[in-house]
Amino acid sequence: MTLTPHPDTAAIALHCAVITVSDTRTRDTDRSGQLIRLLLQDAGHHIMAHSLVRDEPVLIQTELEQLSQQAELDAVIVNGGTGIAPRDTTYDAIATLLEKTLPGFGELFRWLSYQEIGSRAIASRAIAGVFRQKLVFSVPGSVGAVTLAMQTLILPELRHLVTQMRTESH
Repeated sequence: MTLTPHPDTAAIALHCAVITVSDTRTRDTDRSGQLIRLLLQDAGHHIMAHSLVRDEPVLIQTELEQLSQQAELDAVIVNGGTGIAPRDTTYDAIATLLEKTLPGFGELFRWLSYQEIGSRAIASRAIAGVFRQKLVFSVPGSVGAVTLAMQTLILPELRHLVTQMRTESH
């Protein structure tokens, strides 16, 4: 299946931030966060911030709230902490902040994941939405999940979604 970006998307460079949620990763071992940054940069976007946050809801929310104060920021990609283990709290922290959700993101991500990893995909709590005029995507922390989400869902629609989010209704 060939996926193409939304046809009305201009080639604008967006300002993005990356948050890796992990109790064990370091800057050197954060392969997923590094991959997200690389894919965004290869697509012509700017990385404004990249942080590593422990899997604690308050820390995740504080990081998102601080990033949201940057007027030029367009999108935040969060990776890690989306499963159902007791320490996986990213979904819960982000879901309470979102003003609008994009249910199709999580639904499609799980459907695509199912095609790759089978029934284990049901444990993914990937989510996306809008928080303070910033797009927020939260994906599992594995390199495979990041690659799937970025290449198949996020990058093809990122510019269009930001444009739609910032368009005034008349």
